[in-house]
Amino acid sequence: MIYLDNAATTLRKPRQVVEAVVDAMETMGNSGRGVHAESLSASRVIYDARCRLAQFFGCDAPERVVFTCNATEALNMVIAGLFAPEDHVIATDCDHNSVLRPLYRRGNADFLPADGKGVLAYEELPRLLRPHTKAIVCTHASNLTGNLTDVALLSDFARKHGLLLVLDASQTAGTMPVDMEKLGVDVLCFTGHKGLMGPQGTGGLCLAPGVEIRPFKVGGTGVKTYDKEQPREYPTRLEAGTLNGHGIAGLRAAVQFLEETGLDTIANHERDLTRQFYEAVSRIPGVTVYGDFSTWNRAAIVSLNVRDYDSAQVAEVLAERHDIAVRAGGHCAPRMHRALGTWEQGAVRFSFGWFNTMADVDAAVRALQEVAE
Repeated sequence: MIYLDNAATTLRKPRQVVEAVVDAMETMGNSGRGVHAESLSASRVIYDARCRLAQFFGCDAPERVVFTCNATEALNMVIAGLFAPEDHVIATDCDHNSVLRPLYRRGNADFLPADGKGVLAYEELPRLLRPHTKAIVCTHASNLTGNLTDVALLSDFARKHGLLLVLDASQTAGTMPVDMEKLGVDVLCFTGHKGLMGPQGTGGLCLAPGVEIRPFKVGGTGVKTYDKEQPREYPTRLEAGTLNGHGIAGLRAAVQFLEETGLDTIANHERDLTRQFYEAVSRIPGVTVYGDFSTWNRAAIVSLNVRDYDSAQVAEVLAERHDIAVRAGGHCAPRMHRALGTWEQGAVRFSFGWFNTMADVDAAVRALQEVAE
């Protein structure tokens, strides 16, 4: 099977990640819940993972790295716990439902529009500004087009107007450098199972100094048992309940793998695969490719349609006749589909990862040619 659905989750993991999870399941106790060797071992692994992720993402302090089960939970935590009821938020048409639905639920948000190539209309930002605007929330890269958001521009605008910048790095963490300090990001949300090549059920958020978030859930933390309130100190302030220590052990190993391999090496490999695929399929009669390919500083994603065929039908043919795994449909990106004009048809998404090869690309191109013919 040729797996080209890495934007949803990386199927193949580094061997070190698998070994770390298995070892953790056999040896780790409950972090912060005892002084015996197994509990202390879990605490050390989780703390080391916090330190590595803080350095990896340019976060000021390890204690301000908070673990969640994925980016969706992290974004819900931030959107529910960072804003007052009257606060206004600016988001974008590129955003995933993990941002959109929490914002729709709380209300008081406006969205930076995108054009037919999925490029954001940054000149519209001043029009969206309100007296009570508190923050800009945006994705780093569209999970549908692969277009990168101009985070530097948004950061400059946020600083000029005293706003916070919340970044969803689900599609970029692990595949390109994401440094909070350099990008001017106040809150970074990430998931472990995509480009980071860690286990599912892992993710988190990183907070810049001075950013305070109300607890999203409360409960056991292993400390201050007799207090009625959730501890105020990070990370326990936002980490009620037992952490996914086994998954975090795997995520820690994944970060080590990424550091040893080099993000530039990974980015260049994925960029080469994406470019070869795009240049080949864009010449196939009847194939429409979506996104801005005037730059190759982008996520390793190519979304397309074949004539007027339903995207799910194309994905089914690719899977059943060619053993190629892709993603079809809406991709949890409704506003982007509206901008692209693919609301009804959806799109077929090919997304490339570290373990893909040029042979995979060639096979996918041949399969798509057959489908189009």
